[in-house]
Amino acid sequence: MNAKKLVTLLLVAVLALSLAACGTENNDKMGDMGGNGSAMTGEPKNAEEALAMHKELMAQEKALLSEKTELWEKVFMAADKGMTMQEDGKNYGNFLLKTIEDAKEEFSDEEYAWLKETATEISNIENKLTALEEKYPEIMQKSMDGDMSMPSDQNGAGKMADQGSMQKFPAFEGKDLDGNTVKSDELFSGNAVTVVNFWFTTCNPCVGELAELDALNKELAEKGGALIGVNTFTLDGDKAAIADAKDVLAKKGATYQNIYFGSGGDAGKFVENVFAYPTTYVVDRNGNIVGDPIVGAVTGKTQAEALQAQIDKALAADMG
Repeated sequence: MNAKKLVTLLLVAVLALSLAACGTENNDKMGDMGGNGSAMTGEPKNAEEALAMHKELMAQEKALLSEKTELWEKVFMAADKGMTMQEDGKNYGNFLLKTIEDAKEEFSDEEYAWLKETATEISNIENKLTALEEKYPEIMQKSMDGDMSMPSDQNGAGKMADQGSMQKFPAFEGKDLDGNTVKSDELFSGNAVTVVNFWFTTCNPCVGELAELDALNKELAEKGGALIGVNTFTLDGDKAAIADAKDVLAKKGATYQNIYFGSGGDAGKFVENVFAYPTTYVVDRNGNIVGDPIVGAVTGKTQAEALQAQIDKALAADMG
């Protein structure tokens, strides 16, 4: 199963789908979660039914991870950084189960039992999703295209997406992972276009696109632009997180600049509105966000096309 792993935003303890941030209205009709949902029983008769089942299962995953978010935050804080490089296709529920088991002592008996039961349900859902994708490979892209959006009812995220190019990227003064000072006004004004990619170290789809992002950075450099990464684990200069991020980037051969800034500033608050990972923004020379945020790995066709269109728009405006 490729690039549909669930991820978490530790800064605000909000969990979402990495490639399908389904709206909350889907959760209202799920009924009983776990293995009792209708999508967990029966077989689809055709691709249309398979697509509907796929969407329902993904919504169930999100609903499960949207419960007890503070508890899930503890799970992801304890995540084994050594599992970051796991291959796409690994059952995400199994990843959660291992993480929970390894951090068992951090939870009460009641918390541990709930987490283990819920992670098992997620594992079962993942198995069903994999089976659907293997039988109906065309549904993955359709499911992604139809459901990918920013939640419109949480902390103004919908407003952020709607404002599009009218919104300024918040000013910041931070550092790159080597300790060099980075100021937003100098960064953006120095590039015809800047692509800003938000990711974190244990997000498998995020890690999976690092090599492609590095190639894109080289292409942008020829046009006077650049790509930068913001690993949300590294905010406030967390030394351990910086070391982990540098290790992952090196393993993927990604040499483009990654930066961090304080979580309490405007840019840090901006990150709180990123509810799915990876998420990518295009920023023009004046610091304006071009278009809507691109949710999901840019290795996907929909995301790649949207990103290129926004880059072309920023470059055209810069030349004009």
